[in-house]
Amino acid sequence: MDQKIKVAIDRLNSNLPLFLRQQALPEKWQSLHRAILDSLANNNRVPEYAEMEKIIGVGYLDQAIQRLASDDLVVLDAAGKQIVGAYPMTVEDTPHHLRINGNPINAMCALDAVSVAPMFGADVEIDSWCHVTHENIHIHQNGAQVVEVHPSRDVHVGVRWQNPGSCAAHSMCLEMVFLKDRETALKWQEQAPDDISIFSLDEAIEFGTGFFMPLV
Repeated sequence: MDQKIKVAIDRLNSNLPLFLRQQALPEKWQSLHRAILDSLANNNRVPEYAEMEKIIGVGYLDQAIQRLASDDLVVLDAAGKQIVGAYPMTVEDTPHHLRINGNPINAMCALDAVSVAPMFGADVEIDSWCHVTHENIHIHQNGAQVVEVHPSRDVHVGVRWQNPGSCAAHSMCLEMVFLKDRETALKWQEQAPDDISIFSLDEAIEFGTGFFMPLV
């Protein structure tokens, strides 16, 4: 693995240690988290309450959901009751629209978007836009392979590093973005060179895969 990617994975794990948090859960709760990820990817929805209770056991689900939420392994709705997402996917509206094997779902950020196909060995189409110019960006992946990109293969992913607080989806993820080309990415990085990293599309896929794959 390229040193740049290793450093990025380590940095994201220090800000958002999803795998360590998952591994600290009781085994059935880990299985619940993986089932939520699987359902978002394959059924474009969060599992029904009864489906989750079957995994976790009667009487324990509400406690498990609150623990997953407090660890930021899942994101809850505004009422703090219903799961709406689990990194990297969400049913909340975001700029990053996916079709996973034809099923619609959203990603929480640009890095999340390019991570889903390799995570699940899936065919994924991404429709998003450049954070700076607002031009449409389309990426088609089959697993880790890039099949097609518009407007060009020079699409980049930018990350503004920050403390995500209690919910990365509503903070740090808003500054993990697509940029239409390297020139645009470098200009965006000039705003805060010490706090912004940019990645080519291939680098972003490797980065996201290395970060998310341990969860499944």
